[in-house]
Amino acid sequence: MAEPPPAPVRVLVVDDQQLVRDGIASLLGIQPGIEVVGTAADGREALERAAELAPDVVLMDVRMPGLDGVEATRALRRAQPACRVVMLTTFDDDAYVTLALRAGAEGYLLKDLGAAELADAVRLAHRGVAPLDAAVARRLAAALPAAGPAELTARELDILRLVATGSTNREIAARMYLSEGTVKNHVSRILGRLGLRDRTQAAVYARDHGLL
Repeated sequence: MAEPPPAPVRVLVVDDQQLVRDGIASLLGIQPGIEVVGTAADGREALERAAELAPDVVLMDVRMPGLDGVEATRALRRAQPACRVVMLTTFDDDAYVTLALRAGAEGYLLKDLGAAELADAVRLAHRGVAPLDAAVARRLAAALPAAGPAELTARELDILRLVATGSTNREIAARMYLSEGTVKNHVSRILGRLGLRDRTQAAVYARDHGLL
């Protein structure tokens, strides 16, 4: 008996410009495996709509009146930790990238990509893989420390790979038959040993060093 097809990724599109918002929703909605469940015009409406619709992924503009995308992302990640947020913006600015990722955004994309590429990025984000604009990823990689994977033990490398695919400490613990506290200690040690700030930098580091 054939396996049923996977459920589509449910997406909420947030942008303060109606033409842009509706265009993204229309183009993304016809991509396979994607269902646009709603739109919002600012960060506050995004929180209301996300609470109502429980999307898998939110595409969030950065600069919006009232509650901006960064603060909305921080609030949304607190309220719905399983929901992935991807910033989709025209602003190729390192300060915005840093603020967004620290707020809990899964990725950072620019609006010059095509509908199929955006759909791929949404699917990646849903699987816990951080989608980053190519130029943004290069700058983040250039800012990483020079320490190489040889600094890590085999177990730490395995944990780093799982962190880079978006696995939580609990998921890593179950997969590697470790306690969640042990995994947390390993992750802290990995970040410290490699001079990385957070799990997003860990994902960029793993990709830059061919660990994925």
